[in-house]
Amino acid sequence: MATEAGTLVQEAPARPAVAPVQTPPSALPDGGAAEVSGKAAKKGKEQKGKKDKAAGTKSAKGAADSQGAPSVAAHPRAARSVARAKSWGGLAGFFIAGYMSLPTGTLAEAGLRALVAGAVCYVAAWAGAVFVWRRLVVLEIKGREQQLLTGALAHSDEEPGAAPAERSGARAA
Repeated sequence: MATEAGTLVQEAPARPAVAPVQTPPSALPDGGAAEVSGKAAKKGKEQKGKKDKAAGTKSAKGAADSQGAPSVAAHPRAARSVARAKSWGGLAGFFIAGYMSLPTGTLAEAGLRALVAGAVCYVAAWAGAVFVWRRLVVLEIKGREQQLLTGALAHSDEEPGAAPAERSGARAA
């Protein structure tokens, strides 16, 4: 018996290990075809389970897309810009901290400080870039919606059967 969080849980009794009886395929009335199809069906179920597990472990890109929210990782310019900011932030932090800590101690201490500062600047640059690009992606979406709305309103003002001369206000002779 095992207890979890104050609840008494009984373990299932162990079953004796008994080997299943195997019937030769020739002894079956259909010549073993049912056994083969049973194995194929079982194999198909296993593969389906693997596909379901793989679909359940998608990256963050898929998670934001399924909710309908805009994703920085799914935006091509934003993803490249965030990656560039992370790399420059990490390098800048590493070199600046390394240069500034050289006169304060040994080379090993300066290297360790440079590594820590590089990691901190990497994370800070990533957070800042994502912060900025979240707002930029939302602004791009709103701008595109406005552009489509303006185009749709301008298109709906025109009469579908009118000739171009009638729409522009020119007189027809």
